[in-house]
Amino acid sequence: MTDLLFLVGAGLLAGVVNALAGGGTLISFPALLALGYPGLTATVTNAVALWPGYLGGVLGYRAELRGQRRRATLLSVTAVLGACVGSSLLLLTPGKLFESMVPWLVAFASLALLAQPWLRQLIGGQEDGRTSRLVYAGTFLGGCYGAYFNGGMGVVLLTVLGLFLHDNLHRVNAVRAVLSLVVSSVSVVAFSLFGPVEWTAAAIIAPASLAGGFLGTRLAKLMPAKVLRGVVVAFGLGVAVALALH
Repeated sequence: MTDLLFLVGAGLLAGVVNALAGGGTLISFPALLALGYPGLTATVTNAVALWPGYLGGVLGYRAELRGQRRRATLLSVTAVLGACVGSSLLLLTPGKLFESMVPWLVAFASLALLAQPWLRQLIGGQEDGRTSRLVYAGTFLGGCYGAYFNGGMGVVLLTVLGLFLHDNLHRVNAVRAVLSLVVSSVSVVAFSLFGPVEWTAAAIIAPASLAGGFLGTRLAKLMPAKVLRGVVVAFGLGVAVALALH
């Protein structure tokens, strides 16, 4: 019962954090590791379990997505290509090699989340500014990273979109939510067919992450993100250090 409540809480909080700022994997992934799952199993299980949370985030941003169908579609195709490469790399990477990289990936995701406020200041531009083609290269790499290691995927994608799309931040974040869902969907299909998913844990986390995704989009404009970001960053860096010393 304790493990059940632990996973439900981790899934709910991960869904909220993903919708608010990205970085929810820094909560749910360590939770699976704490229960004794190997790194690769925890990663693929986490990717499958958090998919409903990304869906909840997209549904919560319906209003902000109006008028962005063409942009979201083109970037989604690019993200799919990157996600296919990333999931293939993960499934073909030896387990020991992946586990040796996990602390660095967690640290990278945490530092990306820490840098998010400063990176957002670089957005600027005019609403009618031309979109740089570099956004597609960045989206491809973001999709590749997100499928390989889900942690901080939303932060990476929002950074890319914020640098190259001249638009309102809430509308940019809505496109980020779509791309996160797209990358997660590719990962779910690949890992469900070929990965060592722990389905019991995934079934517990999934509905909690869906509820968290809905809740997070509603809190996005009400809750100051600084406190939440600080907690997640500190937690993520602590996990990275602990894993590196393990």
